[in-house]
Amino acid sequence: MSSEGQYEQRVAWAVVGTGIGPLLLAATGDGLVNVVFHATDAVRERALRRLAERLGTEPVEAPDSPLLAEAIRQVEAYFAGERHSFELPLDWSLISGFNRQVLRELAAGVPFGTVVGYGDLARRVGQPGAAQAVGLAMGANPLPVVVPCHRVVESDGGIGGFGGGLEAKRKLLALEGVLPEPLF
Repeated sequence: MSSEGQYEQRVAWAVVGTGIGPLLLAATGDGLVNVVFHATDAVRERALRRLAERLGTEPVEAPDSPLLAEAIRQVEAYFAGERHSFELPLDWSLISGFNRQVLRELAAGVPFGTVVGYGDLARRVGQPGAAQAVGLAMGANPLPVVVPCHRVVESDGGIGGFGGGLEAKRKLLALEGVLPEPLF
């Protein structure tokens, strides 16, 4: 408890090596709260500063923390091809409104090995004209990979954008059998 009698939120973080580069995973007592691509020193420091500002507490590196241990295990199993879904508590506090609605639908309704179009996802949440807004929600996803924004593609067959970069999106879709493995 803080000196003001309020419970302080604990945020634990760790960096996990994956087939698409290092990912920063951060968790609160409510669940996994953030996944950050390309978690090299500079990116990691920026992400941790943003988390501290948004959540009101300084994140602590704690890879063995009970808050993170299961998330790390599941992410490693996913990249090893041994896991097709994540069964983790998620802390949605970094996102709200339409974006949260879209991401929750994505997490629940687009399984491993499948893709959905931006417009299709907009229709699923009752906003058929909001394909562009769905794209913005994907870009704002605080939990990429776990909430699989890489599974959202353009209706004309294009791969669409991706916060982790198009090479990472292709690798994730190849891992899930949607695209062929890159030749080199």
